[in-house]
Amino acid sequence: MDNWDEIRTAFQVARLGTVSGAAEALGVHHATVIRHIDALEGRLGAKLFQRHARGYTATEAGQDLLAVAGQTDDQFTQLASRIKGRGDEVTGELIVTSLGALSPLLVPTIADFQERHPDLRVRLISDARLFRLEYGEAHVAIRAGKLPDQPDNIVQPFFTQTLKLVASKGYVARFGPLSGDNVGEHRFVGSTDETPRAPYFRWLNETVPTSSIYFRASSMVAVKEAVLAGVGIGFVASWDQDRTDDLVEMLPPLEDWTAKIWLVTHMDLHRTAKVQTFVRHLKEQVASWPVD
Repeated sequence: MDNWDEIRTAFQVARLGTVSGAAEALGVHHATVIRHIDALEGRLGAKLFQRHARGYTATEAGQDLLAVAGQTDDQFTQLASRIKGRGDEVTGELIVTSLGALSPLLVPTIADFQERHPDLRVRLISDARLFRLEYGEAHVAIRAGKLPDQPDNIVQPFFTQTLKLVASKGYVARFGPLSGDNVGEHRFVGSTDETPRAPYFRWLNETVPTSSIYFRASSMVAVKEAVLAGVGIGFVASWDQDRTDDLVEMLPPLEDWTAKIWLVTHMDLHRTAKVQTFVRHLKEQVASWPVD
């Protein structure tokens, strides 16, 4: 096929399901999208989409095209990321993925890095999904939990975070202290995941009756806010507890209430000046962070 623009347009329509969505993603007029689809279907002699009121649905032929075009698009994205990451200058864009709860520590550190490298633009993405470094979705990933084992990734230990089981002073005044004998008499803040990866949330699910978990959240930021609001007892990072005087530790921390934090980079970008300099900066700065 000698016209990649038409294939790329069809890929976006199949991915997004609408002409308007594809036009916005490609930065073209919707008439251009329709023209590309019509021309491609004419050249292939097959219908790629079923048109309906809600948009476009890929036919079997369209699904075949989507699979091939998707692989090609991923390869182009990976190539572009590698090219952008080359060179000796710490410039351009740096994409970092991290846990949202680490933002109070990470953002000032990034700001300091940008002050040293004023031509660098940073995109910080806090998302639960696992970003694919091999496809250039990020330059540096900060992940928690067990040792990441994706092939071709370089993993380095960053720090170990201790979680504490805490409650607000208002909650303690209302319900009293927590002990091993009165767990069922208290209210807790847990995770929305039925099988959470975090060991401290697994401990909570195994130790606390389901009827005693009055609030569930998908992020540690929301968990902390619920605890501060007096909803119940929940886990907060030790460094984060120190940022407020209103949280009271309810039990001594257990070994399960820790989380290892890792720095992850892809081997193709790991040795670029931009990534190397940023990773080195993170390792230097973590020594001054109030983490255990």
